[in-house]
Amino acid sequence: AAPSTATFLSFRSRGNALPQTRPSAVRFGSRYSLVSFSGLKEVTSVNCETESSYIGKESSTAFRGSFALKARKANRGSRYGLQLVASYKMAILGAAGGIGQPLALLIKMSPLVSALNLYDIANVKGVAADLSHCNTPSQVLDFTGASELGDCLKGANVVVIPAGVPRKPGMTRDDLFNINANIVMTLVEAVADNCPDAFIHIISNPVNSMVPIAAEVLKQKGVYNPKKLFGVTTLDVVRANTFVAQKKNLKLIDVDVPVIGGHAGITILPLLSKTKPTVSFTDEEVEQLTVRIQNAGTEVVEAKAGAGSATLSMAYAAARFVESSLRALDGDGDVYECSFVQSDLTNLPFFASRIKLGRNGVEALIPSDLIGLSEYEDKTLEALKPELKASIEKGIAFVQKQPVTA
Repeated sequence: AAPSTATFLSFRSRGNALPQTRPSAVRFGSRYSLVSFSGLKEVTSVNCETESSYIGKESSTAFRGSFALKARKANRGSRYGLQLVASYKMAILGAAGGIGQPLALLIKMSPLVSALNLYDIANVKGVAADLSHCNTPSQVLDFTGASELGDCLKGANVVVIPAGVPRKPGMTRDDLFNINANIVMTLVEAVADNCPDAFIHIISNPVNSMVPIAAEVLKQKGVYNPKKLFGVTTLDVVRANTFVAQKKNLKLIDVDVPVIGGHAGITILPLLSKTKPTVSFTDEEVEQLTVRIQNAGTEVVEAKAGAGSATLSMAYAAARFVESSLRALDGDGDVYECSFVQSDLTNLPFFASRIKLGRNGVEALIPSDLIGLSEYEDKTLEALKPELKASIEKGIAFVQKQPVTA
């Protein structure tokens, strides 16, 4: 179930989820269960009575947009057994871009962030000034240009990299490679030098090549930890959940479709046979849904007709993965997402699959999703491997040809 982008918490009354897009539906003076969600599994629940103006009719929307509640034992924190938390330092590299700006806004709304550092080569000062007016706990600072990159990264717990050029009509992810490869290489070098223990979230496309590039840079710097390097493929899961829910008239909050492989075209493999709740698909539906999920980025690029790519949905998906990472860092032991990581589930060195997140990053790969696939999924998995292998090798070769600076 996807989390609410306002608080990454869902309000439930008598067991039925309220619409996440309508936070004003929270009723004054009613009993609710506060339920937080990872991307793929419902977790912690706590009941509270709200009779004060703290969550009134008029203020509920503003409240949910400004603060989120984290469940605590009743003898801790406030009179409601709930407590506000803000403790982690985030850095967004490429914060002035089409993904960076909405992503920064969503992360600013997280109760787990105390410091939000924004970096770009230009125009980031205005973004930071704008965001700093939002009355949420995190402090926003701006950093411009290579000379300030190190200061932006010092002490960061999580680094998100959406920097790079966007796709344009007729452009494939592979067309982005040369430009974005140099950008990612430079930024990851700085991460290695200033916050080598941070979780690193790679959004820059093509992710299938950028993650191996980042890994090689970190290896050459002597600080590579495969458990803390992630290619953000959450958007594929978000799209799969959305399209399946629409197709089968299901409640979106209940739908979970794991997506494996990579994050480009045919390397994206939604496991429709593993959909929860259990639902049947015709062969035609499976093929149509799979192709739509694989080509959803192109769908947006063409719809925007040269004005951009999938920036808003990508920001939403990245914010979900960031929040899952922060919850894992904060000690939540039940956080699962799909991500493109170093993996031994196949004969490929990197592979997207469901993972369990913990304080140290990837706690476990979840192999069960790859067992008992449909005939269509088995064939599609084998068909994607050569392309994914080539993308991975292309990234590795790029760094080996251009050694990292010491």
